[in-house]
Amino acid sequence: MGHNLDAHTFPELLGRRFQSRFIQAFSALVIFLFMPIYAAAVLKGGVGYLSKQFNIDFNATLFFFAVIMALYVALGGIKGVMYTDAFQGIVMFCGMAFLLFFVYNKLGGVTHAHEQLTNLMNDPTVKEQTAKLSAGGFRGWTSMPSFNTPIWWSVVSSIIMGVGIGVLAQPQLVVRFMTVKSNRELNRAVASGGVFILFATGVAFTVGALSNVLFFKDNGKISLLVAEGKVDDIIPLFLKNYLPDWFGTIFLLVLLAAAMSTLSSLYHTIGTSLGRDFFEKGLGIKKGTVLLTRLGIMIAIIISAVLAYVGNELKVLELGLIAQATSVFFGLCAAAFLPSYIAALYSKRPSRRAAISSIVTGSVVSFIWIFFIHAKNSNLIGLCKLLFKKNYLFEGAGAFFEKLSLVDSVLIALPISIIVLVAVTLLSKQDVEAAHLDKCFNGVK
Repeated sequence: MGHNLDAHTFPELLGRRFQSRFIQAFSALVIFLFMPIYAAAVLKGGVGYLSKQFNIDFNATLFFFAVIMALYVALGGIKGVMYTDAFQGIVMFCGMAFLLFFVYNKLGGVTHAHEQLTNLMNDPTVKEQTAKLSAGGFRGWTSMPSFNTPIWWSVVSSIIMGVGIGVLAQPQLVVRFMTVKSNRELNRAVASGGVFILFATGVAFTVGALSNVLFFKDNGKISLLVAEGKVDDIIPLFLKNYLPDWFGTIFLLVLLAAAMSTLSSLYHTIGTSLGRDFFEKGLGIKKGTVLLTRLGIMIAIIISAVLAYVGNELKVLELGLIAQATSVFFGLCAAAFLPSYIAALYSKRPSRRAAISSIVTGSVVSFIWIFFIHAKNSNLIGLCKLLFKKNYLFEGAGAFFEKLSLVDSVLIALPISIIVLVAVTLLSKQDVEAAHLDKCFNGVK
């Protein structure tokens, strides 16, 4: 469909599919305003490891890394980004595979490692150290948190649902599919992509939990306390303390590959959203597109660097900046884009009005929920406190509303966005030309 419509960006795909300049411009604006939040999470991850590995001040590392990223992205387009991604992916896979093998070998094998992690909760000292977590629903590293508790909602609605569903509508990932020459390449990528995802995310989750066993044996503290409450510092500290020195250098390449691969695609997406999608296609301003794109990239780098700096100074982040910022942006993308995106690919029925209504509704509801209702995010952002003198709108409103304030925006905004799409589709006539729809679906299976 991307080839049929000659679409080069995600907002352009939606805009041309529904014959709407508004959709392209509005989607681009959402990406430009909110994607730097996710970029800040990725940036902090890379900078945090560099800082810990070489004992360099975090802020100094952040400054130089941001400058390097600015040069890296400015000198290459999307094809350059994708070629480097392929090499970086290989480096990441090898590094994560070794990390998993090393940790399990150090702990006496898979079964013994998991048994030790489970048995940690039987230690009186660990029970004392996790008392506050246990009050929030924590039941150990190999058990799900207690149902309907604050930690359960964080794990399920933010990490599992927010990230798991939101990843389906990530603009910087969708554009990858639009550059593929044929279905054959997509089919070939399924096997390698599936294994890569398993290692890239699964190893991090597994090693993060198992780090508690080694830290407690050597320091008498769980990982969270060793990192002094900074969740994002756990993995960097673990790698520095327990991995061979030579692997520290290897893993530095792995982390730089992951960070630079993701950041380059994010910054490129933000820049094109401002220059091409918003100004050139949305507002019809033809001149200065390249300059505006580069300006968008620079703005994104500056904003994400500032957010990474602020996030490093805060210790109140329950999930850490990386996980929290990722879940916020992924949830927003799911609510704003996923219903219309799926409808655009699989059905001719949804109208332009339905797509516009769904995208705007999903974006607005997500914004309201994130900034004013979701307790954790609203309290962190502070806008609700400034306007209404409350940390979040449901504060003190009763047990039901207090529980509701723990629910991530994706579980509220996404269903509403879907309902709006279906309702407006059923109540409105098709306003996308039949010939255009035939063009869109020409050759689409």
